[in-house]
Amino acid sequence: MSHVLAAVAWPYANGPRHIGHVSGFGVPSDVFSRYMRMAGHDVLMVSGTDEHGTPIQVQADKEGVTPRELADRYNRVIVEDLHGLGLSYDLFTRTTTRNHYAVVQELFETLHRNGYIVPKVTMGAISPSTGRTLPDRYIEGTCPICGYQHARGDQCDNCGNQLDPIDLINPRSKINGETPQFVETEHFFLDLPAFAQALAKWLDSREGWRPNVLRFSRNLLDDLQPRAITRDLEWGVPIPLEGWRDRGDKRIYVWFDAVIGYLSASIEWARRSGDPEAWRRFWTPTDAQGSSGGADGVGGDARGYYFMGKDNIVFHSVIWPALLLGYDGEGDRGGEPGDLGRLNLPTEVVSSEFLTMEGKKFSSSRQVVIYVRDFLARYDADALRYFIAVAGPESQDTDFTWAEFLRRNNDELVAGWGNLVNRSISMAAKNFGAIPPIDPAGLTEADEALLTAARAGFGTVGELIAKHRQKQAIGEAMRVVAEANKYLSEQAPWKLKGEADKPRMGTILHVALQVVSDANTLLTPFLPHSAQRVHELLGGTGVHAPMPSIVEVDDLDGGPAYPVLTGDYTVGAKWESVPVEAGRALAAPKPVFRKLDPSIVDEELARLVD
Repeated sequence: MSHVLAAVAWPYANGPRHIGHVSGFGVPSDVFSRYMRMAGHDVLMVSGTDEHGTPIQVQADKEGVTPRELADRYNRVIVEDLHGLGLSYDLFTRTTTRNHYAVVQELFETLHRNGYIVPKVTMGAISPSTGRTLPDRYIEGTCPICGYQHARGDQCDNCGNQLDPIDLINPRSKINGETPQFVETEHFFLDLPAFAQALAKWLDSREGWRPNVLRFSRNLLDDLQPRAITRDLEWGVPIPLEGWRDRGDKRIYVWFDAVIGYLSASIEWARRSGDPEAWRRFWTPTDAQGSSGGADGVGGDARGYYFMGKDNIVFHSVIWPALLLGYDGEGDRGGEPGDLGRLNLPTEVVSSEFLTMEGKKFSSSRQVVIYVRDFLARYDADALRYFIAVAGPESQDTDFTWAEFLRRNNDELVAGWGNLVNRSISMAAKNFGAIPPIDPAGLTEADEALLTAARAGFGTVGELIAKHRQKQAIGEAMRVVAEANKYLSEQAPWKLKGEADKPRMGTILHVALQVVSDANTLLTPFLPHSAQRVHELLGGTGVHAPMPSIVEVDDLDGGPAYPVLTGDYTVGAKWESVPVEAGRALAAPKPVFRKLDPSIVDEELARLVD
C-alpha cells in the first residue's frame, strides 16, 4: 500500500466555475483518487478555494461588498458544484483559514531564514484611476521576446518565458484598458535562480510524465528570474517579518500562498481527523537518505500527484518544487528545514490541455460558457463526467459541442452501457425473479471468453488510470460493455422459451450479470453516481461508490465558520471481480441514464447567443 496525495488545483473564488475548469482539475483527479482507494491505497485528496489577491478585491469593490463577503459567497457556490459532481475530496477547504495563514507564514519565514527570500526595490504597476496595485496577470501586452500580442505580465503563453509587467510592449490593464503607471516599491523576491541546478536534477529524474509537461518545465529552467512574492495589497496573508507584519498595504502575493494550500489543507485535514500528525505520511520522506530529493523525488512510499490545467504548469513543476527545496534547505544556498521537517516534492504534475466550447475559448463576458451548476440543473453529473473522461482535454485541446455531448450520452451511455444493464436485469427479473444459477452442465467457450475478458479489464483499466491515461482506460472498460452486448445478441436468451432450455437461459443471464457487475466496478471511478444505482439494481446493499458531504465547520483557530467537502471513503467497492450471488432477488430496473432529446442542441446553442 502506498500513501497517495492527490493535490488538486485550487479554483479561484471570484465567480462560479465552468465545465472547462473541472475538465482540467476536477474530474481527472477524482477518477484517479477513486481508483487508487479501490485498489487499496491510502489516499488524501485535498484542495479548496483560492481567495486572496487583487482580482477578488476588484470584484468586491465592483459589487460593493468586502473581499471576505465575496469569497464567502463563491466558496459556497464552488463547494456545492463540486459536491454535485461527486468529487471525493478528503478535505476541500479555503485559503482564508487561520491554519492556512500559519502554514504560509511558516514557509515564508523558513525560506527567508535560509536566504531564498530577499528584499528588492522594483517597479510596480499601479492603476492610475484607483491607485491600487495591478497584479501581473491583469496586465497584458506584447511579449518582448516572441512578439505575441496577448502576453501576460507574469508569463507569455506563446513562448513560455517568465516576464515582468514593465518588460511588456504597450502594456494595458485587463480591468479597464488603461496604461499602468510604474512606481518604485520595495518587495520580497524568491531567488528562483538559486534552485536551477536542483530543479534540473529533479526534473531529469522524472519518469512517466506527459511529454508536453516535462518539455515545457525543462525549458523554463533556461531563464529563471527572481520572482516577487509580495504585493502592495490590502487583501492577503500578512508578511511575517518584523516591520512588515502590521503593515496594511503589503501582503504575500496570492500565487505564493495558493500553492502552499496543498500542504495547509493536508495539515487541516489531519487536525480535523483527530490525529494532527497524520498528514506526515503523505508529505514526509522516510527513505534512507531522508531527503526530498531522493532517487525518485519522494520519500518512502509517499506519492504526490498534482492535477491542473496547462496554464498552471509553471507553478507546480518549477515554483512549488522550488519552495519545497528551499524549505528543505536544498538549493544553492543550503539551509535547514523548518519546523515541519523535510517535505516531499511532487511525484508527477498531471496537466490537462484546454477545453473549448463550440470552437471558442470559454468566456463568461462573451457568454461562451456553461457553469457547472447550470449544467447539473439540466443534465446528470455522470453524463458530464463521461464526456470529460472519453473526450476531454487529456493531452490536447478538445472542443465541447452540444451535438457531441448528445451523441456520447445517447449512443454510448444510454444505448451501450445503460442498455446492457437494463436488458440483462430485466430478463433475469422476468424469467427468474433473481440472479439465476449456472447450469450444472457448465460454461461454454463463449461464456468463458466473456468472463475472462471482463476479469482482465481490472488489470488493464487500473494500470491505465494509474498512468493518467484515462481516455484509454474508459475505452477499455466500454470495450467490455460492447463485448457483453455482443454476447447477449449472439446467445439470444430470449429465444430459449422451453422448460428444457431454461437452465441454459439462466447460465447466459448469470454470465451477463457477472459481467455487468464487473463492468460496473471498472466504470465506478468514472461514473460513481450511476455505479451506485447499478449496484442496487443487481440486488446489492450498502455503499458501492462513496460520495462527499458538505459539512459546516468552525475555523480550528477561531476564525469564521465555513463549509467543507469531506467524506468517508474507506467503504465501497474494491478493485476486483466479486462473484454475483445466485438467488439474489431482482426487480425490473428503471433506466440508469436519461436519453436526451435532439432539441437540446438548438436550445443550448440559443443560450450561448442570448
